[in-house]
Amino acid sequence: MLNPIELTRRLVDVESITGNEYPISVVLEELLRDLAARFGGAVERIEVEPRRDNLYCCFGEPWVTLSTHMDTVPPFFPSREDEQFIWGRGACDVKGIIAAMLCAGELLLTAGIRNFAFLFVVGEERNSLGAYFAGRNPRGQHRFLINGEPTENRLALGSKGALRLELDAAGKMAHSAYPELGDSAIFKLLDALERLRRIPLPLSPILGPSTLNIGLISGGRAPNVIPDAAKAELLIRLVDDADSTVAAIREACLGLVEVREVLRIPAVLLGALDGFDTMVASYTTDIPAFQGAWGQPFLLGPGTIHVAHTSEERIPKDQLLDAVEIYQKMVRTLLERCHA
Repeated sequence: MLNPIELTRRLVDVESITGNEYPISVVLEELLRDLAARFGGAVERIEVEPRRDNLYCCFGEPWVTLSTHMDTVPPFFPSREDEQFIWGRGACDVKGIIAAMLCAGELLLTAGIRNFAFLFVVGEERNSLGAYFAGRNPRGQHRFLINGEPTENRLALGSKGALRLELDAAGKMAHSAYPELGDSAIFKLLDALERLRRIPLPLSPILGPSTLNIGLISGGRAPNVIPDAAKAELLIRLVDDADSTVAAIREACLGLVEVREVLRIPAVLLGALDGFDTMVASYTTDIPAFQGAWGQPFLLGPGTIHVAHTSEERIPKDQLLDAVEIYQKMVRTLLERCHA
């Protein structure tokens, strides 16, 4: 039988920073093929890009899918453990979740429960590439999707979306002693950013407020040169579909900078299940990218998002073990709905 503690460490120790998912997909394919051989399943490696493949494994007529992503953010650091935690890049986001899903699946199959599947995708940490591909190319008649992200084993009632924007300002170079001969792109950018900070962002009674982060600013040539170009990259955590926010930003930036939309993932409201604690996720997941093609989505996983993407990333061992039981309960509950 698979051991969730040992399996989490094994998966964490395989570097899978976005774009380099192939090595972890090899390990996971081996695990899935072993389950398929023992319990009569089918495994498919689905190419998204060269050496970047989604993995799909089903048992019987798959009505419920356990899904999460394989990639992590940089930098990589290997696993270690103490009495309470497993540490390492991807421990909670999301190698521990993969381990809990696989262990839950093995226990369900051992108990004779079928009609579920696994779907592990690439690229969530950058642009949800694998999930978008899966949304355009579904398999079977899936009715429910259990997506794994760190929620401290609580069922998320919703998750915020994400809007990535790039602001490009153009100016004219000149000697800094004669600024009247130039046109500062940085001044234009600063003026645009100040206007953006004054825009009232939407508020949701469930998800809370939209939030703005000015993540990157670049531009200029040298301290004694009036800058001819400047750029800022923004990320807004959405509580709606972003239409009103984008319109307000474009109006505020008119005549100062060019606004380019890089990524838009709308916020989603999710269902609840009796007997599960709940929360709201302020982060973005792959769920919108699946576009409903894999059934009604639910969001739950062990670990906290507060340590994901940090040098302190870790997952509590007790939550990891609890997640194995919780995922089994969710699959059983949702399969019962299918038969109702």
